Amino acid sequence: MTLAPYPNKLSAEDAAHFLRRTAFGASEAQIRALVGQDARSVARDALNFGPQLAPNNPFDPTTGATPSAMIQLTRGAWMYELLYGPAPLREKLALTWSNHFVIGTDKVRNEPSLRGYLGLLRAQAAPRKFADFAVQVAQTPAMLRYLDNDQNRKGSPNENFSRELLELFTTGIGHYSEADVHEGARALSGWTFTGGRGNKQYLEEPKFVFNAKGHDTGQKTYLGKAGNFGPEDIVRLAATQNATATFVCRKLHRAFVADTPNPAAVEASAETWRRTGGDVRAVLEELLSSTAFYTSRQAIIRGPVEYIVGAVRTLGQPPLDAKAVLNLAGIAGKMGQTLLQPDTVKGWDGGREWINDTTLLLRMQVAAALTLGKNAPTFTPPTSLALIGSERSLLRAALSGLNAKQSTYLTLISPEFQLV
Repeated sequence: MTLAPYPNKLSAEDAAHFLRRTAFGASEAQIRALVGQDARSVARDALNFGPQLAPNNPFDPTTGATPSAMIQLTRGAWMYELLYGPAPLREKLALTWSNHFVIGTDKVRNEPSLRGYLGLLRAQAAPRKFADFAVQVAQTPAMLRYLDNDQNRKGSPNENFSRELLELFTTGIGHYSEADVHEGARALSGWTFTGGRGNKQYLEEPKFVFNAKGHDTGQKTYLGKAGNFGPEDIVRLAATQNATATFVCRKLHRAFVADTPNPAAVEASAETWRRTGGDVRAVLEELLSSTAFYTSRQAIIRGPVEYIVGAVRTLGQPPLDAKAVLNLAGIAGKMGQTLLQPDTVKGWDGGREWINDTTLLLRMQVAAALTLGKNAPTFTPPTSLALIGSERSLLRAALSGLNAKQSTYLTLISPEFQLV
């Protein structure tokens, strides 16, 4: 079973829906450019992103005078890329993977480690082989440091990474035993890094190494198989389990289809995953061109980062100075989503957890600052299609008596904009 393809050529509202889900938002012109196209072609083209970054990014994390300053500049640089970069789907996927393969700046306070981790999430945003991606993530100094596998040695196994590899990165709870966690930790021993440790070395480049003397070479039994497994063997065994397909596909559906995914639709994507050997790009191409995707409207509550980025992109990406971009990154944190610092190793829960009295007020303040404030950027008022994905909304009629800035502000704080 696979997901049924969307049979229609894209209407204006279909195109707006696609860009609200995959690009945070878009202008009227960008929406109209997709009208009449085939859904599969649109998905395929969107996934053909390259490595190009936004020009003139004002943030250079290496200029941070302290680890904390470096981290703030790193967040600013990513927020700038989210706002102005040429590959919004790549950045949306990098944000999604940062909530899957979680690391945090409470422990990872090294600039090259953070740069390498985020660079990998971009380079493998839609990986052809999930197992390869998982191995690469596991070898990053950021992950080795965050989940302590750099401390995992023969005779003194550290089980942190071994546990989260199964529980949060691959199979999910219920598909492994405590013995698997212990045996996995033994096999993962020896993967570590050199350099870049301590506050004084926060700009020093760390280097992944395999410490053969610290590796447990004994026989292990893991997920029903026995052998003299090494670290890469363990990651690949976990990443290629049948349960991993369902577990990760559910996260992709949460990112692109609904906060509460349809189990049958998730399983259809999982079947494609298994059939293609974990080809995430193939899964995404099918998902983003499916009837399930196009018939699911206003089913995802925008997270703080997506709300902010969606507002700026929908306003036509008006230029903001570096201070304003840093401020937006900080406000996203106050709303509950600090870039590169999820609440726990299991990531942000999302959905209704994004919404409470405080975060709604902050959303109103962001919308006001972007549209009504004395320092608001100059923008061409977006159309109803760009703002809420519809040309026939009752909201449009209700706001018809207001000036353009007032109606734009009220639309940005409406449920119609905050749900995609």
